[in-house]
Amino acid sequence: MVVHMDRGFFFDTVRDQLFKGEMTHPQVVGITAIIDAWEERFPHADRRWLAYILATAYHETAYTMQPVRETLAQSDTRAVEILETAFAAGKLSWVKTPYWRPDEDGRSWLGRGLVQLTHRRNYEAMSTLTGIDLVADPDRAMEMEAAVTILIEGMLQGSFTGHKLADHLNLTTEDWVNARRIVNGTDRAEKLAAYAIAFAAAIRPDAPHGMFARLKAWGARVIARLTL
Repeated sequence: MVVHMDRGFFFDTVRDQLFKGEMTHPQVVGITAIIDAWEERFPHADRRWLAYILATAYHETAYTMQPVRETLAQSDTRAVEILETAFAAGKLSWVKTPYWRPDEDGRSWLGRGLVQLTHRRNYEAMSTLTGIDLVADPDRAMEMEAAVTILIEGMLQGSFTGHKLADHLNLTTEDWVNARRIVNGTDRAEKLAAYAIAFAAAIRPDAPHGMFARLKAWGARVIARLTL
């Protein structure tokens, strides 16, 4: 049986703990899209994975919970300008090759989506995963459905760095800090860990509804205790 999340409790909790007491409609829509996809595709998976997925989107989208372009620019041209300026000023010292510079076809492989997909090879891999030709049209990575699939499947399968959710959150390990390696080394790993723990605390099963459902749940608990 699939046990769905108590969304009322979830949103009340994250609104207070992560969104300073107030959430915008786009933030609610983005989170709902992630949770809906998760419950449809992976209803029995470790809920800590969902918490870290949500924390990643929270951080990577600058808390908007909407697919965004790197630097939050409204166009590729402006994003490239911002990245070039930062690179020239030595603020992107970890970048060896400016991946955002347009290729011979004029396409830029800068970050897009809920988890900042970069480099052509990653767009190619995610084209296969999503069934959408992201190489022909990289901006489609900013469509919500595609962005959610890239976020969830990429972190489950280890598509971004080789690290996957099951490596750091499993039956014997709960390493919220090193889970950041799934996406981006240890960059702001402690912050991401704190976000994920907050999301995890907000995730709890939905309470059964109606008298019959409550009696059924009570009976299940009694049987479980007798079995033990």
